[in-house]
Amino acid sequence: MSDTTPFHDLAAFTALPRVSSLALSPDGTRLVTAVQELASDGTRYIGALWEADPAGLRPARRLTRSDRGESAPRFLPDGTLLFLSSRPAADPGEGEEDRKEAALWALPAGGGEASQLLTRGGGVQGYSVAAASDRIAVVAGLLPGAEDAERDAELRKSREKAKVTAVLHESALVRHWDHDLGPDIPHLFTVADPAGDPAAQVDCGAEGVLGILGSALSPDGTLVAYSVYTGTLPDELRSVIVVADAATGKRLRTVEAPDAEFSSPAFTPDGGALVCIRERRSSWEASVTSTLWLVDATDSQDAGRDLLPGFDGWPTAAVVSPVLDQDGSAVVFFTADETGRAPVFRVTTGGGEVVRLTAEGAYTDVVSAPDGATLYALRSAVDSPPTPVRLDAAAPDQQAVPLPCPGNVGELPGTLTEVTATAEDGTALRSWLVLPRGASADTPAPLVLWVHGGPQSSWNAWTWRWNPWVAAAAGYAVLLPDPALSTGYGQQMHDRGWGDWGGAPYRDVLALTDAALERDDLDAGRTAMMGGSFGGYMANWIATQTDRFKAIVTHASLWNLPTFSGTTDFPAYWMRHHGDPLQRTERYQRYSPHLRAADITTPMLVIHGDKDYRVPIAEGLSLWNDLARFGVPAKFLYFPDEGHWILKPNNSRLWYATVLNFLAHHVLGEEWRRPELV
Repeated sequence: MSDTTPFHDLAAFTALPRVSSLALSPDGTRLVTAVQELASDGTRYIGALWEADPAGLRPARRLTRSDRGESAPRFLPDGTLLFLSSRPAADPGEGEEDRKEAALWALPAGGGEASQLLTRGGGVQGYSVAAASDRIAVVAGLLPGAEDAERDAELRKSREKAKVTAVLHESALVRHWDHDLGPDIPHLFTVADPAGDPAAQVDCGAEGVLGILGSALSPDGTLVAYSVYTGTLPDELRSVIVVADAATGKRLRTVEAPDAEFSSPAFTPDGGALVCIRERRSSWEASVTSTLWLVDATDSQDAGRDLLPGFDGWPTAAVVSPVLDQDGSAVVFFTADETGRAPVFRVTTGGGEVVRLTAEGAYTDVVSAPDGATLYALRSAVDSPPTPVRLDAAAPDQQAVPLPCPGNVGELPGTLTEVTATAEDGTALRSWLVLPRGASADTPAPLVLWVHGGPQSSWNAWTWRWNPWVAAAAGYAVLLPDPALSTGYGQQMHDRGWGDWGGAPYRDVLALTDAALERDDLDAGRTAMMGGSFGGYMANWIATQTDRFKAIVTHASLWNLPTFSGTTDFPAYWMRHHGDPLQRTERYQRYSPHLRAADITTPMLVIHGDKDYRVPIAEGLSLWNDLARFGVPAKFLYFPDEGHWILKPNNSRLWYATVLNFLAHHVLGEEWRRPELV
């Protein structure tokens, strides 16, 4: 086993290529993915498009190269490859010499230079294509008072000249995750001929400050469906699907229900129906439930029906095969978390059983071949990064065929196994355990417990920002538990943790930790705990409940739950779960860690980004000040320019370095070493 893997060197780790997104050409011969690579100065990642061989015979080849990078590949019916980029145009117009916003670009099917296809004043935020039509749908913003692109450009120029950055909000939401909303309002435009008159765009309207959450065009390009948030008051906000005439923008129907939210539309091959995600809205009493829903595309009287009755999982967005099943029904593919995996599943709109197509791994970005017989997807797992793979579209529990592509990380500094336990209420629990090389009864490894965020999530895929193999390279075993509220274990797993954040999830985490520490290759006397977001909440809660860990790392964490309820970017969702702190306070009183600050004795490393709007910086500051007030040994790693995720390469390196040095000091007894540059 080499001690010079990329995981032993943080500079090498941050330089590893990172694969994301997938697009298949209409004839099925070209498979394109986006690969993020470290810039030459090491300060940012640059995306490039690569073409992988669907047959897996030829090595991947790079298609694009620019200083601004490329993303979001899609194909037009004639094989033209579209993508988004903020690269400068070959012949920029006046005032467009150095535009920073993304534009839509096109790379001819036969090769040659890419050309800028479509621009908007505030940039192109997203787009979708039709399978058998040149029509595309583009998401872009218009400033209030702008009826068209020309007026929008005038208003933007006026704001820039006057150095005005203010935004006047008239609805509940003002920011989202890590960015401010406004001043423009996202609209969905359709374009019949992307290579024609750029001004010939049909405005399909806009609703909701969060913009267009997802869009799809019918195969013939005559209909467009898009998901938006409607309403202005916090409790009114809900996701609906609007179906419009793509040529005129006229709305034909809205898919909605008072107790549900609809998103991620996909058309059936004939364009007559939509497959979408339907979620039951959460409430004080009940968690979210999710399923795939089939609904008529234009008949407003059709309420739709459940495609997955009895399926006890949360499906992701549907991918509809271009080829009908033998009985004439549409074939639908989706993924869903399942016991530490995220398989691909198959179902038909005509009914019948759900077929699991993959046994191991976690899959995303599923695309169907034109003949419907083959699928392509990105596959990852806790021990393997995303890579393109090929699948049979019908065979159950198969092993995916990997395709040559950048992104190989080489040898891992350890092995992966599973740890199981039984909860107090009899629920079966499981977790992944990363073991460093050399761990044995003679040389037991120190253990780091990492709790995932969400909380409705699962440890089942590769992660770059919470990578356990970096810790394994430093000699730690890493336990990755899926406690109550995790996905992949059925609705009962959500329900048993709903409204009980410091109860069942906390007990599950400790039960799995105790089960792991029964192994003789782990050192029960040298343990630490860490987590981010909900995992950060759990870190804070554990700190108030026990001193069993030598150190705790808490990232982007919830601390003062009553204060958090009014400062997070989506207060209405939070209050449906935990209650209005002015009216219903029992869950806050029971489980807010800040009320138990005086009980903390474990050394803590607090990490927070100032641009985190999901868990605002006030949570980190409040926690840090309480730790100082009660004399807890602590450090605060603060990122003024990062959000919920630490994304910039050098900031990420400092994140890992600080965490590992903090653990080495408190868990291994080494002298504290302050990382360079901080």
